[in-house]
Amino acid sequence: MQTCVLRVLRATAASWWRHKKLRRTGQTGQALRLERETLLCDLGYLKQAASLPNAHVICGEGGTFIHLGWTTVSTFAPIERFPLATLAVARGTPFIDIRPVTDVIAFANLPRMARDRSVVPDHSGAGQSVSLTTYIDMVEALGARIANDPRPCRSI
Repeated sequence: MQTCVLRVLRATAASWWRHKKLRRTGQTGQALRLERETLLCDLGYLKQAASLPNAHVICGEGGTFIHLGWTTVSTFAPIERFPLATLAVARGTPFIDIRPVTDVIAFANLPRMARDRSVVPDHSGAGQSVSLTTYIDMVEALGARIANDPRPCRSI
C-alpha cells in the first residue's frame, strides 16, 4: 500500500469533527480507535473502487459520489474537497464530472446505470438501466468531462 494514500486517509480521519472533539475532551484512545476504523473502511472503499466493474466517481453541483455497486459514499463537497474520491480517481477509477452539463432535463431523463453488469437490453422506461460505458457515452454527449475513461479506444 502506498504510504501517501495512508497519510491522506489518516489526516482525513483525524480532521473529522467528532474525532477532534474526542481529542479535545481527553478521549484520545477512543479517537484513535475511531480513526483506525475510518481508515480501514476508507481502504475498503478504495479496494472496491479498483476492483468492481461499474465503480465510478461522479461529481456535480449536489456533491461528489463514489458509486460502488450497491454502496455509495458521498459528500456535499466538490471532489477537490473529498480526499477519498480524489484518491480513487488518482488510482484509476472512472470519473464523470457533470458540473459542465447545462441541460438538466436531458440529464434527469437519462436511464440509470446498472449497479452490476446485469443489463436487460430490451427493458425500457423509467426503470431502464445501462452499462457504465453506455452511460458515459450519454452523459458525455451532454457536455460532461470524463477521466480514466473505461471505454475501449475508438478508431476515427
